[in-house]
Amino acid sequence: MKNWMQPKRSTGKSGSPEGSSPPGVAYVIAVIGTSWGGLAALRRIMDCLPSEYHLPIAIVQHRHRDSDALLARFLQDHTRLQVCEVEDKQTIDPGRVFIAPANYHLLVEQGHFSLSIEAPVRYSRPSIDVAMTTAADAYGHRTVGIVLTGANADGAAGLRRIADAGGLAVVQDPASAEVNVMPAAALHAVPTARVLPLDRIGPFLATVPSMQASPVHHA
Repeated sequence: MKNWMQPKRSTGKSGSPEGSSPPGVAYVIAVIGTSWGGLAALRRIMDCLPSEYHLPIAIVQHRHRDSDALLARFLQDHTRLQVCEVEDKQTIDPGRVFIAPANYHLLVEQGHFSLSIEAPVRYSRPSIDVAMTTAADAYGHRTVGIVLTGANADGAAGLRRIADAGGLAVVQDPASAEVNVMPAAALHAVPTARVLPLDRIGPFLATVPSMQASPVHHA
C-alpha cells in the first residue's frame, strides 16, 4: 500500500507565512475537504463564486461508498460553474468544480486527476489528506487547501503538506462549524492557517488569483 503521508522536503517560498497568500502568486488549484455538515457548508461557498471564476476546485466530501452523483447535482443547483464527478485521467480545466467520486481516492497530478482504490486513509476513501498531499506535491506553493466542518482529523496532514510547500492554507473557524473536530485538527496541524467563519470563505475564495490556464499544467 502506498504511503501517501510520507514526508517530503518543503518547496515553500521563504519569507511567506504559512496560510498567507504571497504577493504576486496566482494559484493553480483549490482543494476543499469536508465531512459531517459539508453539504450546507459547500452550498454556502458555491453560492458566492461568480460565473467567470477560473480557479479549478476539487472537493473531497466524506460519504457512503455506494452514494451516487447526488452531490454533484446538488452543488450544480448553487453555481453557474460546471460541476462534475471526476473520471480517471480527467483534465484539470479552469472554471470547473470537480467532485471526488465515492469510494475512490482523488489524486491531483500535473494537468489531470487520477483515481485510486488503495486502502482507506483515516477510515476514509476518498481521503482529504490524499487529495491535498498530491495537490501540494504537484503544484507546490500554487495550491490552495481549505478544511471545513467534519467529524475526524482527515485533512490535517494534507493541509500541513500544502503549508509546507508554501501554499495557501485556510480553515473554517471551528466555532462556525457544524462539527468542529476536522477544522480544529487542521488548525492544530497548521496553527498559522487563515481562519475564517463559513460565511467569509466563499467571498474570500472568489478573490484568490488564478493562473487562468487551460489546461492546467503549471507548477
